[in-house]
Amino acid sequence: MIDKILSAIFLPAFLMVFFTRVTYSRLVGFLLTVALVIVSAYNGYLHKWWLIIVEAASLTMGLFIVNRTMMKKRNKNTS
Repeated sequence: MIDKILSAIFLPAFLMVFFTRVTYSRLVGFLLTVALVIVSAYNGYLHKWWLIIVEAASLTMGLFIVNRTMMKKRNKNTS
């Protein structure tokens, strides 16, 4: 159970950052990460509702990290 909790905390944020860096699009990174979360929930890897909520919070944190990174990059390019 500890491995599921740790992966729910860190993996969605990491995947959000990774897919955004690979595709250069926040929307595509978000959609790919959400698709993976949905597939894992459908296959039965997420047994509890609170685990899905933890994954959603991690995905939100990943989106926050991506937004901050893109803002810093945009500000660096304009100055």
